[in-house]
Amino acid sequence: VKVAAEAVALARAGGVFVPASSILAAKESITPAASKNCCLDSLFTPREVVVAEALRRGKANKIIAYEMNLCESTVKVHIRNIMKKLNATNRTEVAYKIRELVQ
Repeated sequence: VKVAAEAVALARAGGVFVPASSILAAKESITPAASKNCCLDSLFTPREVVVAEALRRGKANKIIAYEMNLCESTVKVHIRNIMKKLNATNRTEVAYKIRELVQ
């Protein structure tokens, strides 16, 4: 309750309150992807690395296609290749395996 009261007081004074949990959640997206993807570079093509990172973050095919300026069918081909290379049967398993590789 004290933190909420302080946040309201800060907002009334013209400031902006950002919860620490939001910053910690955003930390992963702020960290440069290149530093985390060193082990993915040897396994995937550069575009597959980008698609794999997007899959790990739970993005939909349409969103990935839009962000990479590709057709959705091209994204599906990249995902299929990633799944073959990781011996995965679904997107969730791909995300899990990529998370394990990156850590």
